[in-house]
Formats: sequence, C-alpha cells, structure tokens
Amino acid sequence: MTSPDSTVRTGGTSRPAGAPAPAGRARMSARTAPAAGRPPWVLVVPACAAALLAVLPLVYLGVRALERGPAYAWDVVADPRTGGLLLRSLGLTAVVVAACLVIGISLARLTVRTSLPGARAWSVLVTLPLAVPSYVTAFAWLSAAPSLAGFTGSALALTLASFPYVYLPVAAALRGTDPGHEEVARSLGHGPVRTFLRITLPQLRPAAAGGGLLVALYVLSDFGAVSLMRYDTFTRGIHTSYRASFDRTPAAALSVVLVLMTVALVAAEHRTRGRARYARTGTGTARRAAPTALGRLTPLALGWCGTLVAAAVAFPLATLGYWLAVGTSATWDPEALTSTALTTLGVAASGAALTTLLALPVGVIAARHRGRAATLLEQAAYAGHAVPGITVALALVFLAVRYARPLYQETPLLICAYAVLFLPVAVAATRAAVLQAPPVLDDVARSLGRTPLGVLREVTVPLAAPGVAAGAALTFVVCMKELPATLLLRPTGMDTLATRLWTETGSGSFAAAAPYAAALILLAAVPSYLLGRHRP
Repeated sequence: MTSPDSTVRTGGTSRPAGAPAPAGRARMSARTAPAAGRPPWVLVVPACAAALLAVLPLVYLGVRALERGPAYAWDVVADPRTGGLLLRSLGLTAVVVAACLVIGISLARLTVRTSLPGARAWSVLVTLPLAVPSYVTAFAWLSAAPSLAGFTGSALALTLASFPYVYLPVAAALRGTDPGHEEVARSLGHGPVRTFLRITLPQLRPAAAGGGLLVALYVLSDFGAVSLMRYDTFTRGIHTSYRASFDRTPAAALSVVLVLMTVALVAAEHRTRGRARYARTGTGTARRAAPTALGRLTPLALGWCGTLVAAAVAFPLATLGYWLAVGTSATWDPEALTSTALTTLGVAASGAALTTLLALPVGVIAARHRGRAATLLEQAAYAGHAVPGITVALALVFLAVRYARPLYQETPLLICAYAVLFLPVAVAATRAAVLQAPPVLDDVARSLGRTPLGVLREVTVPLAAPGVAAGAALTFVVCMKELPATLLLRPTGMDTLATRLWTETGSGSFAAAAPYAAALILLAAVPSYLLGRHRP
C-alpha cells in the first residue's frame, strides 16, 4: 500500500502518489476518443446531401401514397388481394427463416464444436452461397425441375442462398463462448443434446436472432427468385401494379406497407434481445472448447454438410455448365454478352464511385465526432438499409416523373438508386477504416496550419484508403447483382447481366440465360476474391 507522501515513477520521472498524470498524457488519451466538437462544414454539407438523398425517396413515397387521400390508400391496403400478398410473403419468410436457423445453427455446431473431418474446409464451403445471387439459384433449380415453380421452389432457392447469414454470426458466437457452463452441465449428468438445448442454444440467441433478421429482410426484399418461380409476394405485386396501370398510387401504397413490415421486423428482433447479459464477467482467460467426438455420427454429419454445399453451390454451377454445353450459336451470342457485361461493369462502377463519395463525409463524421447531429446524419444514411430495392426504385420513378422528367429512365437515376440502397455498406466500411487511423495525426496536421479540407485530403483519407477501397469493392459487387431497381430504372434498350438473365429465364430460354448467369458469377468473383484477401 502506498503512503500519501510516497512517490510514483512514471517514464523516468517521479510524481507524488495520487497526483494527476501530466497534462500532455491526459490530452493524448482524450484524442483516442471521438471529438465532441462540431464537424467542419466541409464535411457537414456533403454529408447532409448524402442523408437527404437516402431519406428523400421514402418521404416522397409516403406523400405519393396519400396523394389521393387516406381513404383511397386504405382501400388499396385493405383489398383482399393485398391481404393475400401479405400472408404469402409472411409465410414464405417464416419458412425460410426457420429452415435457415436449423441449417445455420447445425452447421456452426458441426464446424466449430465437433471433430468433423475437414472442419476448416467445410467452414469455407458453406459460406460460398453468398456469392451466388438468389435468382441464379432459382434459375438453376427451375431449369432442372420446372415443377418446383411456386412456393416450394421459392423457399428452396431463398433458403439455399441465405442460410450463411445465420451460419456466420452463430459460428462466431460459438468460437467466443466459454465452454465452462457446458462442462458444468455435463458434470451434473446432462447429455450432449440436453446441454446444447438448455445451455449453449440460449447463449447463441442474439447471434441467431440477428442472422434470422437478415434472412427475413432478404426474403421480403427479394424479387428475382420469386419472379422466376412465379410466386406472388409483395415485391412481385408492387412490380405488377406499377407495370399494369398508369395510376401509381396503389404501387406506392403497397410499398409503404412493405416498408412498415421491414420496420416491424427490425423492432421485433430488437425486443428479442431482452436485457440478459451474455458476456463473461468472471476472472480468468476464456478457453476454447474441446471438440465433441462424433463417432458413429461422422458419416451423417459429412452427408449433411455435403448435401447443403452440393445443393447451394455445386448444383447451380453444374446446371450452368450443362446449359452452356447444350447452347447453340443462336443462344450463345458473344457480342451481346460482351456488350451487356461492359454495361454492367460501367453502371456498377459508377454506382460504387458515387456511393463511396457520399459515404466518405458521413463515415468520417461518425468516426471522429460525437453529438446529436453526427448521430442523425449516420442514421439517415442508413435509411435504405432495410428498404427493398423495388421500393426505392418506385420512389425515384415518382420523383423523376414529377420533378425531374429528363432523368426518367436515364442512367444517372439508376446510379442514384444504387447509392440510396448501398450507402450503408460504404458508410460502415468508411467508419471502420477511419476509426483505425490515429486521430492524433489529424490534430497534428491542424496544429501545423492545415485546413479541415487539407487534413481530410492529406491525412484522414490516405490512412483510411485501404478500408474505403474494400467498401467500394463490396458496393461494386452488390450493384452488379441488383435486379429490381435496375429493371424499373434502366434506360430503354439497356440491359445488365442481371436483367438479361431475368428476361431470358422468364421466357423459358435457359440455354440463352446461362451465359449471362455465368458471366455475372465470374465478374463478381474477382472483387469477392480481393475482399477475401483484404486484411484490415
């Protein structure tokens, strides 16, 4: 115990015990946290523009839905057909989420906590379905078994495309969970199954609920798979209503209902978290759990993993190979394929560039500044996170027709839709990259007379460049695969790989659709591979 009159050695100097640390050290510690001051105008102005772009389509959509009065909008919403779409969408969502929870949790358990042969390789293989768009999976299964069209095929395609959203967070949670509770339960006589259900599974609830929410939002916003499978959901109903009538109010009213459904799902997931604590609070170091021996169950576990990888990855690729082989010169048009691929690369690159530029000021403010203004700007930028692409596209159509007619069915409007939809992806990457750059270097640059713009250009952006580039690459990939917004907003006569695949498959021309599906996967694989090699 130190007496009040004793001294403490710090960095070669002594100071009285209990005295405050040197002022310089206190200031250095403070600089590791976000600044509480107001962000500079050079960041605020473009950040406000990005937030306005993200929020404006949703605001206008609500106004457009009520343009003919609340009574008319209610008649659209209360129509029995709307109720039917609601039940079909919720039913499909419930089935897919339940299937993904079973698949994702079981795969996480097998690859993380058991003696599964080749567990590390399996953990990579079961994430590969994320690289295959849902409409490509639907195309593969529909071309092989046309009888799957409808609810069964839609549920199958969406489950195979989205179960990694549950697997990834649950596997991460299992790796970080201390096995002490499970060992105590086993010592008290509980078997492996009962221990998993009563001890392990409750600890995985937050991760499983978060993954289930992502799956639910994915299913509600999906348009390609359900359209190819000819199963009517809200997204397909909105598209049909938009195309079938000059009156756009019914489509706007349906879009508002879809937005409310996504908001309700997010709120429900938040409530499931409860107030329970899932982190260790005791002393000591967390240990990795000893793998559970599978024994006689090893062939069954390998068969389960192999069946899922074959159905979600190998079968779609083999189907594409088959249709490429049987195609003729009439279906295999290299010139059209090349032109469509170049168009896809062009609009995706433009969308990624605009999205990254808009995300940069928002991400810097979120990482470097605190306060209500910074929080509101970041939350507004995330407005498009849970909004389906068809809803954003419909809102932009209304805005263009009413206030910016020259932009209607022009490429700039499509690029703006990409920015609204995928701004959260770029903002999250930018914020994380800026947080990794020491803020004290910004202070040093300002002390040397640099303006806020100079600090941003010479210090902040160069330090965060690798993470920002990774976010741009991810945005580029999702722009390439976006289907509903591209269908509604593309200029007349312009096709991307996604829209051409949808068109050819919709008419039953599977051999003609296969080259576009293969090209889409190959082009998306390049930035995906680079992202996999990136280490923050």
